[in-house]
Amino acid sequence: MREYIRHPSEIPIEYSISNTVAPQKKPLSNISTGGLCFRSDNSIKDGTEVMIHIPLIKPAFSVKGVVVWCHEKSGNYDVGVKFMDSASEFRVRNIEQVCYIEQYRKEELLKKGRRISAEEAAMEWVAKYAKDFPV
Repeated sequence: MREYIRHPSEIPIEYSISNTVAPQKKPLSNISTGGLCFRSDNSIKDGTEVMIHIPLIKPAFSVKGVVVWCHEKSGNYDVGVKFMDSASEFRVRNIEQVCYIEQYRKEELLKKGRRISAEEAAMEWVAKYAKDFPV
């Protein structure tokens, strides 16, 4: 049984590994209070420290994590990252924003027939609602 509930999301993140020159931009697969999963073009070894940054939510979400698993999937890799810090209240608020953004994206499709990307949904949601979201 899982310790945390996973919330599906395709919002783009940036991740970097200490020996990597430039951050990589990839979509999330899911996120929870304890960590997240993202897609990668390359395999990343268990135990590798990564810095995760989600610039589209406000305030921008940055957290250090450690790779706990990496599985090949359709020529790419799903990478599971466990958060290393203890600022869980801040993490939960940011995760809630990611969930609201995904909900907004689904509502736009159901109510208006608009198909928008996770990135477009994030930008629109932040412009409309982030100022009212408790930080």
